[in-house]
Amino acid sequence: MGTGRRLTPYHPRGLSPTMTEPAAEPSLPPSVARVLSRFRALGREEKMQALLHYAKQLEPVPERFLALDRAAFNVPECQTHVDLFPEVRDGKLYFYADLNVRQSPTIAAFLAILFSAINGHPPETTLAIPSDFVRHVMEGIGLAGREAGLNAMTTRLKRHAQLALVNAEAHSHDSP
Repeated sequence: MGTGRRLTPYHPRGLSPTMTEPAAEPSLPPSVARVLSRFRALGREEKMQALLHYAKQLEPVPERFLALDRAAFNVPECQTHVDLFPEVRDGKLYFYADLNVRQSPTIAAFLAILFSAINGHPPETTLAIPSDFVRHVMEGIGLAGREAGLNAMTTRLKRHAQLALVNAEAHSHDSP
């Protein structure tokens, strides 16, 4: 699914690498770069507190999605039952997740963090999420066992974004 963008260190002239923060590639969307920068700067306890905060921020799934066949929206690779619903409005992509937040606050937090970076942006923003996004956000908090499921969710979001682009392109060719 496309090429993952790697984070690269930036070293201004005259400063040693230890005096600078790693910077995202210039092609990384600003909203995604902000999330990565914020989480890289946090220590373990601060990350845990941020996760608790974000777990409470996950928006409920709008009613219009609840009657849909969930099979197409489920992420079977995740240990937690998660359904991810995409929606395109005015060329912008929005995602919603249905899961039990009380049973899976880490998953809810991760999705709230990710959605804060990509919701309301064009599909290209979702497609630009670097392949190491999960590792950078979750690094150092002892939840490595969740990485496979979190990466699967990110991959699923990218698939939805790719489909949104294809549909938008097909629609633009249909218009006079």
